[in-house]
Amino acid sequence: MTASPNPPSTALDVGIEPVASADDYELVGALAELVNGVYEQAESGLWVDGARRTSAEEVAALIRRGELVTARAGDRVVGAVRVQALDDDLAEFGMLAADPDRRGLGIGRALVAFAERWARERGSSGMQLELLVPTAWSHPSKEFLRDWYTRIGYREVRTGELAELYPELAPLLATRCELVVFRKVLAAGAAGG
Repeated sequence: MTASPNPPSTALDVGIEPVASADDYELVGALAELVNGVYEQAESGLWVDGARRTSAEEVAALIRRGELVTARAGDRVVGAVRVQALDDDLAEFGMLAADPDRRGLGIGRALVAFAERWARERGSSGMQLELLVPTAWSHPSKEFLRDWYTRIGYREVRTGELAELYPELAPLLATRCELVVFRKVLAAGAAGG
């Protein structure tokens, strides 16, 4: 019997990162680097040089609050997303990052599906996300994400200035951008995604 040239893909284990992980400096640092690396490419040209999406301290705080979902393939963390309840009816996900070396394996879809399930289990009837897009030019990563979010059921509900919600980040922009807010109605009992 000959071995298959393509070994079976490792199943993803997706879940809220345990609070104890906040004290694992190696893991927290690796998560921050994963997110920063993904955003450095996905938001290339939007931020001034040296701007970072997150820090190890922020990642540890998100883990302590139970707001960080991770995806693992075996022992390796291959993705992350932040989840939070905005109010009784609306939840939000953000900071979605999947290992670029494993693109196309469904990591992003699995993280979003988990986030939607998490929101429904807390009684939320809707999920929100924010997408930062340049106003004077088309960014390939942002166009890809806009199309992908639309395909999985998200609809644009409004646009605004970054400074409205995140005034501390606005001075770090290298180009004029708008924040596009998308929402999806979550059907009770639906499987997600």
